[in-house]
Amino acid sequence: MSSAPLQLQNICKNYGALRVTDDVSLNIEAGELHAIIGPNGAGKTTLIHQISGHAQSDSGRIIFDGQDVSRLPMAERARMGLVRSFQITSILPRFSALENVAIAVQARSGSSFSFFGNASKEPALNDTAMTLLSRFGLAARASVPAGQMSHGEKRQLEIAIALAAKPKLLLLDEPLAGTSHDESQRLINTLQELRKELPIVLIEHDMDAVFALADRVSVLVYGRIIASGSPQSIRDNAEVRAAYLGEEAA
Repeated sequence: MSSAPLQLQNICKNYGALRVTDDVSLNIEAGELHAIIGPNGAGKTTLIHQISGHAQSDSGRIIFDGQDVSRLPMAERARMGLVRSFQITSILPRFSALENVAIAVQARSGSSFSFFGNASKEPALNDTAMTLLSRFGLAARASVPAGQMSHGEKRQLEIAIALAAKPKLLLLDEPLAGTSHDESQRLINTLQELRKELPIVLIEHDMDAVFALADRVSVLVYGRIIASGSPQSIRDNAEVRAAYLGEEAA
């Protein structure tokens, strides 16, 4: 049996007559950053929904940390360490950056959400949250309402929130989307550090970032994986170039 932390075994997802993911099998190995790329409408975000539990697969199995999680809800998978960020930022805009992270730390500790308004006033939560903000260069922005932060800062904050959940594997859905060049570079540097600590599944359209970061790349087209391998092998794959990369592979 494979020791890969995450195993996708022939998973499928249909919406009515439309098959969005089609017999996807893939192992995410320990210590790797695995990028999933493909054209718009290929099924990438649906695949992340299936892995995280945001959407239930119609068939197939998802094995995480040695356990079949195929029918577990998203919250239970997150408690096991299978944590994701969303394509659209999921922060609480009226709460400060510190409060956003402190609430996530509180949730991971099992505290009741009925107290979340005071989460950042609890020293243990506050200290942990500030440590995470400092790691992402956001310590000076701790008291700023998250809604007033730049788009790039929000993406950094969202990853800090995800790390507050103490993930064993991190699912990232287009973390660089909408960022400026400088913000994108800061996020790439962040991911370069994170990939040393835990396996990451990355969906991303920025091919420069993908080929700079990924240990392996899988290409999803019309819900099926048409190729999987090293970044260079994907660059050189004629089928991938025809289906997706085109001039971006040059």
